[in-house]
Amino acid sequence: MSTVPSAPDPRSAVLSGLRALADAGLLRPLDWALAQFIAERDPEAAPELLVASALLAHFEGQGHSCLPLGGLRHRLLQLSGWRIAGQEVLTALVQSLSPRSADWLAAVRASRCVQAAHTADADAPLVLGGSPAAPLLYLRRYWNFEQQVAQGLRGRAAPPLDVNEAMVRAWLDRLFDPLPTGGCDWQKLACAIALRSRLTIVTGGPGTGKTYTAARLLAALLAVDSAPERLRVALAAPTGKAAARLRQSLETALAGLQTRVGDALDLGAFAARIGPARTLHALLGARPGTRRLRHHAAAPLDVDVLIVDEASMVHLEMMASLLAALPVHARLVLLGDKDQLASVEAGAVLGDLCEGAEQGHYDAGTVRYAQSAAGVEIPMALRAQSSAAPLLAPNTVMLRASHRFSGSIGALALAVHAGDGARATALLQRDKSGALQSLEGVDPQAAVDLALADGPAPSYRDYLLRLATRPASANEAEHSAWAAAVLAAFERFRLLCAVREGPWGAEGLSRAIERAARSAGLLAGPGAWYAGRPVLVTRNDAEAGVFNGDVGLALPAAGGAGLRVFFADGPRLRSVSVARLAHVETAFAMTVHKAQGSEFEHTALVLPPHAGALLSRELVYTGITRARQVFTLVAPRAGLLAQAVQQRTQRASGLKDLLQYGAE
Repeated sequence: MSTVPSAPDPRSAVLSGLRALADAGLLRPLDWALAQFIAERDPEAAPELLVASALLAHFEGQGHSCLPLGGLRHRLLQLSGWRIAGQEVLTALVQSLSPRSADWLAAVRASRCVQAAHTADADAPLVLGGSPAAPLLYLRRYWNFEQQVAQGLRGRAAPPLDVNEAMVRAWLDRLFDPLPTGGCDWQKLACAIALRSRLTIVTGGPGTGKTYTAARLLAALLAVDSAPERLRVALAAPTGKAAARLRQSLETALAGLQTRVGDALDLGAFAARIGPARTLHALLGARPGTRRLRHHAAAPLDVDVLIVDEASMVHLEMMASLLAALPVHARLVLLGDKDQLASVEAGAVLGDLCEGAEQGHYDAGTVRYAQSAAGVEIPMALRAQSSAAPLLAPNTVMLRASHRFSGSIGALALAVHAGDGARATALLQRDKSGALQSLEGVDPQAAVDLALADGPAPSYRDYLLRLATRPASANEAEHSAWAAAVLAAFERFRLLCAVREGPWGAEGLSRAIERAARSAGLLAGPGAWYAGRPVLVTRNDAEAGVFNGDVGLALPAAGGAGLRVFFADGPRLRSVSVARLAHVETAFAMTVHKAQGSEFEHTALVLPPHAGALLSRELVYTGITRARQVFTLVAPRAGLLAQAVQQRTQRASGLKDLLQYGAE
């Protein structure tokens, strides 16, 4: 008696397809593993849910905090990008799935692995959030982070604090000169808002005066505080480099304000009392080898004012931890450029917080306060036209005039920001000032040659030549001066990449520059560790005092006893034995993401021939704005810049909607 063969199990076929996509490199093993976990936990889970789970993990790996549930078949097809590997498997998998978004949503809702937002099932690994019109699927931890951030920000945003507006006005008039051209003084407005708020967000491009504004805010806070001698201020940033720059900039700016305030305030003593700026990990007390923090809701920070610079780099989990660790009374001031690349990890927090910042949306109460407390007239076009303004509008100020990027680099950054690829290309090709250079239609060797060039623009050759000037028998002070000079020369130039891997990526170009420098006699010594090796820290090590993103140079220790890695810590140097640094990589080239919070006299940006969604307007804008004096574009073909400028980075998130009108 013959038997009818059973139909193949759709779930098994889907899991096999997802595994094949992971083998082909279109998904990560972790993405496939989540689908496998959901299948094991829910034997009734539909194939569409298994695919949605894999896509959710994939999205989180790309920096999204959730997965929009519309058009998932199309999102699946986009996995291949320009790659051929896995195309057949991908096509077959897509064809086996429902084309109707309603079926995907039904599959998600039906699973025991999915909790509907704000219901009691706290054990489900996935959460269905968003709105009926725009449903979003979350990993539970990221849904929790979004809710915590939204609740923390809502609590700080309102109500405004009671302030003596006449006193505020008197001090702000003392700290700010009238604008020579009239108009709205956005820096003065930012200070006024921060003086009556427990949350202030100040966004603006390079040179718009974010730290200038923060220094005047600190002076004003000291002036109006009822117990100024007890005012506790902390400074922080996502990276050590950004933290050091924040501290140095504020210290210089406060010193420059002393003549304005006279004997009324001792800003030098105040600056000394603030102490060093720290990374956010160090501020919160990151515990080595764990995700646990010393400071949290039950053990808050001992601070009255916290200023965080480079806030665009702060990811969702870190923002949730930061808000939880802040005392209820403390003021939080976030400084950053909303148009830069978002954080490497999941979330685009500053971008979500600044939704609508360009339009202002200032309510009548804020307009009245700005006039009374700062003498600032907010333009009519930036006033709220209805009561449905973004929740954080009264707490957000966008600085709109750059005082540093007014030349060719500034014009290029503005063209890229506006999405005008044609103008950006023309500026690069026609610049006569020497500030803009373009190497198009070249191979990766052009980037190597540029990095070691002997020309008017800074390159790595400058610091490599200084290596040979080490005093033969230097004392500690002479050795420190030499090491500082080598580090300063290294910091004049940086080669930035859009991608990590491949001949156009940071890893490949770092190896190529290392080989070329050795061949040219600019580097000596075999092996992985050698004098002059630039290293990028890739993992936090609180015990060693180094954090992910820190960049240093391996140099001989004083007395010549082995190598140590020297890091610039503001005006000072600190060094760590190479034996303590297990998680570092050579950094003659680094990704644009890793360069955020830093600036260099000469910055070169290397674009690869193919980079998919990584090649974006935000990436190019961030790369350009790392350059202070010279910017060079290196690209394998003409037209890549214009192509990148047309592509926006859009991270999926529910935070923006939670903060639009205070929705729960």
